This record gives sequence, C-alpha cells and structure tokens, in this order.
Amino acid sequence: MALSPCNNLLTIITMYKYAFILLFILPLISFAQNDMTEGFKFLEKGDFQNAEDFFEGILQKEPTNKTARLCYGRAVGLSGEPKRANSLFSELLEEYPGDFEVEINYNESYLWSKDYKSARPLYKKLVSDYPDKFGAVLGFANTLSNLKEYELALEWVDKAIALDPENKSALVSKKYMRLGYANAYINNQQYDKGEEYLQKIFTDFPEDKDALQNLANLYLIIKNVDKAKETYKRYATNAKDSIIALNGIALAEHIGEKNKTALEIALKSKREVLKVRDTPLTEQTYNRYVQALIWNQKYKKAQNQIDSLMVTNPNRNWIMALDATLGMYTANFKKSIKNYDKILANDSNSFDGNLGKANALFASDKIIPAYKAAKQTLVIYKKQKDATNFIEKLDLQFTPNVEEHAAYTFDNGNNTAYSTKTTTQLALSTKFSSTFSYQYRLTENTVTLNKASSHVLIAGLQYKLFPKTNLKTVFGVNKSISTDTSFSQPVLDIRLQLQPMRLQNLDLIYTREVQSFNAELIEREIVMNHYGLTYNLGTTFNLGWYTQAIYTEQTDSNKRNLLFSSLYYNLFKKPAVKIGVNYQYLSFSNQVPSIYFSPSIYQAVEFFADVRAKLSDKSLFMISAASGYQKVEEDPMTVIFRAETGVQHQFSKRLSGKIYGKYSNIASATAAGFQFTEIGFKLKWLFTKKPLFYANLQKKIALN
Repeated sequence: MALSPCNNLLTIITMYKYAFILLFILPLISFAQNDMTEGFKFLEKGDFQNAEDFFEGILQKEPTNKTARLCYGRAVGLSGEPKRANSLFSELLEEYPGDFEVEINYNESYLWSKDYKSARPLYKKLVSDYPDKFGAVLGFANTLSNLKEYELALEWVDKAIALDPENKSALVSKKYMRLGYANAYINNQQYDKGEEYLQKIFTDFPEDKDALQNLANLYLIIKNVDKAKETYKRYATNAKDSIIALNGIALAEHIGEKNKTALEIALKSKREVLKVRDTPLTEQTYNRYVQALIWNQKYKKAQNQIDSLMVTNPNRNWIMALDATLGMYTANFKKSIKNYDKILANDSNSFDGNLGKANALFASDKIIPAYKAAKQTLVIYKKQKDATNFIEKLDLQFTPNVEEHAAYTFDNGNNTAYSTKTTTQLALSTKFSSTFSYQYRLTENTVTLNKASSHVLIAGLQYKLFPKTNLKTVFGVNKSISTDTSFSQPVLDIRLQLQPMRLQNLDLIYTREVQSFNAELIEREIVMNHYGLTYNLGTTFNLGWYTQAIYTEQTDSNKRNLLFSSLYYNLFKKPAVKIGVNYQYLSFSNQVPSIYFSPSIYQAVEFFADVRAKLSDKSLFMISAASGYQKVEEDPMTVIFRAETGVQHQFSKRLSGKIYGKYSNIASATAAGFQFTEIGFKLKWLFTKKPLFYANLQKKIALN
C-alpha cells in the first residue's frame, strides 16, 4: 500500500499564523485605548471575522487611528484576504515610512498570501535595520523556512531564541522547521538524516505528537515495522491517540505481511472509536478497518461495508478510494479508474487519486495514460518515493535488454546436450517491440557417439492491438547438422494473447518447430506443426485453473493430441506457496516407439507444490516438485516425479542472474521418453538506462 506524503507538514503555515498573533498584538496594546481590548481578544483567539467587524467599527469613529488600522489589516489578512491587507499596510507605510510596526505587518502580509519570494528581501532589509528586534528576526526565519531554506532558517530562529529565550513562538517555529527539514530529507530518500531532525524535536518538546507521527510514518516508509509499532505505542497517551496508534499499528502489521494481525487490531480500533465522539477519527478508523478486510481477501464483507458508508457519506474521497482499492484487488480496474476520476474531480491534487489512477491504468494495460498520471503525481508531490518507483518500473519494462541462457542436459538414454541462447529485446514504443535470438545446441550419444548440432536464428515482433490484446510473431530458420545429414527448416510461432474477461487469459497458438532433442531425431528432420490454445482462469478466492490443448501434425505423417490441465490453489502469498493437481493426456495416431515416445494413449496425474520466497531484498528462491502416477497404454501404472529449483539475484537495477536445476522422469517430458536432468544459468542485462523511445514517450505523455 502506498504511503501518502506527510499531511502534518501541511499545517506549518497555519501554525505560524496562530503562533505569532500575540507577538504582533502585544506591542500594539501599549499604544491602544482600553475600548480596543475586546478586539485584541478576538485576534488572540483567532476569531478574525469578529475582529474585522470590531476594528471596522472603531475606524468609522477614528479613521486615522494607527493601532486600529493595523489590527483591522491583520484581521482582514488572516481571515483570507491577504492582498487586501497588503494594500492597507502599504497605505500605512506611505504615511509612516520607516515605522517598524507597520513594516513588519506589511512584510507578514506576503507570508499570508504565500508570496515568500517577495517577503524574503523585505525581511532581509528589516533584520539589517533592526537586528535586535525579535519579531523581525523570527519573521525572516519563517520566510526562509517556507522557501525550504531550512538550514539558514534554523540559524535565524536560533538568533530569535537568543533575543528572547522565554518566547515560546520561536521554539514552535523551530519545531516546524525541523519537521519541514526532515520531510525534505525523507523525500530525497535520505532517511537517516530525516530521522535525525525528527529526533531533535524531542529536545524542546519531549514526546511531541507531530514528531512521533512523522517518525512512525518514516519507519513505515522504510518498512521498519518494529520501530513503527514502538513509536505508535509512545503516541498512545489518551483514548483518542490510542485509536490513532492502533490504526497505525494495523498498517505496520500489513507492511510486515501479517494481515490477519492487522485485521484483529483494526477491529479492536473500530470497537474503541465508538466510545469517543470524533468524526474525523471515526472515518480514519473505518478506513483502516475496510483496508484490513481487503488485505485479508474478505472482499464481500469489504464491499458491504463500503456500500453502507457510501449511503451515509456520499461522494467522500476516502470511501471512493476504498472502493477503488477493492477494485484493484479483485481485478475490476474499470471500477477503480471510475472511482479515482471522481476523487480527482473533487480534489485534483489528491495523492491517492493521482497515483491510484496511475496504477489502475497500468493494470488496464493503458501505458501512456498511466505514465501521465504518475508524472502528475510527481508535479504535485516532488520526488515522492512511490510515484518515482512506479515510473521507474514502467521505464524498466521497455528498456532494451539482452539475456544469455546456457544449459547442460543429460538423460538415462546416454544423451548429453549443451545449449546456449542469446536473446535481445528492443521495445520501439509502448505498443511495438522486437526480439532477436540465436540458439546453438550440441547433442551427443555417449554410447553410439552419434553427434548433431542445431543453429536457430529467429526474429520476433509483438504488437499491442488493443489494451490486453497482443499479437506475437516469431519467425526464423533452424539449421541442423548431423553425421549423415544437414538441412535447414523455417520455424514459426504466432500467438494471439487475449484477456477476454476479468482474471482470464487466453492464448491462441500456432508453432512450427524442428525436433532437436537428440542426434537421432535431428537426423530424421521431423518438423512439428502445433495448433492450440492455453487458458488460465483466476479467482478472488485463490483458486485457479490452467489448461493447454495442442494438436500437432508432423512431417513423418504422425499426429499428436495433447491435453494438460492444472487445478491449483494459492495457499500463501508471502512466501508464495501454490499447491494443486495436474492431469495430462497424450495420444499419437501412429506408434513408433523405436524412434520416439508415441503411445496410442498416455495419462498422468500428479500432485504438485511450488514455493517462492525472498532470501533477501535482492534474492529470490524457488522450488517446485510434483509426484504422481502415469499409465502408458495397457502397461501398469508407474510413479512419476519431477522437480525444479533455482535462485535468482538482482545484482543491480539493470543486471540480474539465475541458476537452476531440474529433473523429470515423466514419460512425455521429452520426445524420446527418457528421464532427464538439466542444470543451467540465465543472465539478463538492461544495456541502456532508458527506453530507446524515451524522448518520443515524453512528448506523447505531454500531449495525452
């Protein structure tokens, strides 16, 4: 689950606004008449509209009263009209040139309108003219902080503290500067520095809630689940904060891949929130609870809860985000996109809306719009980690690469083979890509000493006809050389890849290949024409079904029918554990057992398990094994066994490798019907940093 940027930091400007009201009111009080006391109290409490009305009444009686004009200007600016306030202070400045109180209010009006660049030189001059004025120095520090010049801002806020150590407003400013500085480091993925500045806040404000929340958020980003949970426990000092902590801990458990625990905690939080009257907190808690239902694949219950929330809270972004998330988990991407569009209609700057839509578009195979949505996220949230990683993932998908595959095979028929295959993939656009490969295979029988080799050179093209509809063609030539013969044959592979409905994949296949398992078969120049399909059906409850049906015509006048069907269940996600049962049926029209395995009927049933797990952040381990029974024609049933294991390692973003080994004694595993073992390795290198069409891609994104 993507973590949104820290919302707490968005309150910095607001906090500045309220923290320093007294700072500017107190000097004015000494010049004020007693009948303005009520107006000062309005300003102090942040009741700016009443303050504006109050001082407007004073000015009707005393239009030249400087104090009333300053207070009126502040009330106007702080109630949402900073430009009008700036104009009022500008008039005062003409009447009172060089007056500190007028100048500092004039300067601050630029901060209210977030025009920090204009404020910077004004404050710089003010601190030059009045280096010992606390308000000027602190105002300059706050201006620098809003310009994200945090290092310099902290220097100036320390000067302000030195001028007036008892004034708490400077310490409050320093706290928010450190929050801002920490956030800048976190956005740049300098997490140690971000943590350092958050920890410093506790020196002035022990167990500060803003610092604790940001610190917990940092630990979630770097997936330090234990520290995140510890920090949330420190945050839980009262009933409401305990609920906030439980919501955070539930997310931490999800990141730690303990979704069942996450749901238990979210349910506890949901029960606790009923005891308090806090609408925003209640919404946050129900949000986490429904997320936990989705994480645990309790989709029907999650949908019922979402539907109920929508009835009582129509057109709320957080509820539509939940519905969109549910759509992503259940492969209903149209539903997700529809919800994200509604969110963006309400708030075009929504992080969930922008990056969520990018993910939904990508899942819908709409690459250019996905790029655009992710780029828009980065426009709003500079250097945001999830958006940056998403774009990098898209780039890597289309980056040119070369893969080397080498293998050694031997069987119980005394055949050995060495093979190597070099494949280059070049994406020319998001819709069109090409493949070039060369394969060399040398096979020998160690008893008969019969040798043969084959050279296969192919080129492939893939074109996206529509989203989730691809046409793949591979064509080339196979040149085979044995002791007694040499020949060349064309090879061809055409596939139409479809996703007819949700959670379904269908491939229609035609393949022309030359049988090259061993030297004897190569000498016979047997060409096989395969016509078939593969179909995979997934579900939202972990059950899946894969089927392959192939009809083959051979140049030796033989014909083959092959059916393979697998019913499987995804037992766990992490580690990924899949179990299931396979059934295979095979028949040949002609039986030529002296040449290759060609029974009139062959059947096999086996149970299998497949485990894939991370050894580290960059290494993946897999092991797959299957065992069962096979029956050849009227022969007795025999036990079959096959297994494969491998380790894959990501050396860098552009270089990965894999070593593997596999064994099988299933009769139909090879054309000759032998037991065989294979060991090999693969090495894949992305030889450019960006897609070849990167410049054109950026233009398309801009125009889309």
